Amino acid sequence: MPYLQTGKLLFNRKSTTSVLWSVINLILKMDFTVRAAKPEDCKDVHRMIKELAAYDKMPDHVQTSHEDLEKYGFSANPAFQCLVAEVPGEHKSKEGHTTVGYIVYFYTFSTWKGRSMYLEDIYVMPEFRGKGIGKALLSKVAAVARENQCVHLQLTVLDWNTPSQGFYFSNGAQDLTTIVGWRVLRFNGDALDKLAKKDPKN
Repeated sequence: MPYLQTGKLLFNRKSTTSVLWSVINLILKMDFTVRAAKPEDCKDVHRMIKELAAYDKMPDHVQTSHEDLEKYGFSANPAFQCLVAEVPGEHKSKEGHTTVGYIVYFYTFSTWKGRSMYLEDIYVMPEFRGKGIGKALLSKVAAVARENQCVHLQLTVLDWNTPSQGFYFSNGAQDLTTIVGWRVLRFNGDALDKLAKKDPKN
């Protein structure tokens, strides 16, 4: 029979594979810290926003600057909250970065359910993936949501981005497009201007 005897433990092939993966995961694990972003992090966050846009195949869609992030994220009434993931200097990226991931979220309100949270972005630099950083960022925001009495955490994901979908589904997310049939709609640019001009006050 395909068994491996090691001391007092008996492993079959399936359990041996599990043990090997556990060892590999321990090797791959890296020290990192998740903390609230500070104004001085905005350049790094903006760098990663552009990296995420490139991954999403929309590199030209980023119109914000790191100054915008500082203005709208660190004012008296911030439009969003941000956490960053940092690694020690000895584990810095090839380009010398120690800030290697971020997550952006903000509070919303559901007229059906109550206070809610929307996850705008979550990103980990490619060379730091598979080390638990993304899950730590997502789990931290989930904890913040619960601490602030939010009933759900909502986000959107591109239909072709199956790796990200798998990540969210493995952590318990539900696909509302399939379950409820909701579509994501948006008023952009000229359409928003035209709609605003229909305001009776104009």
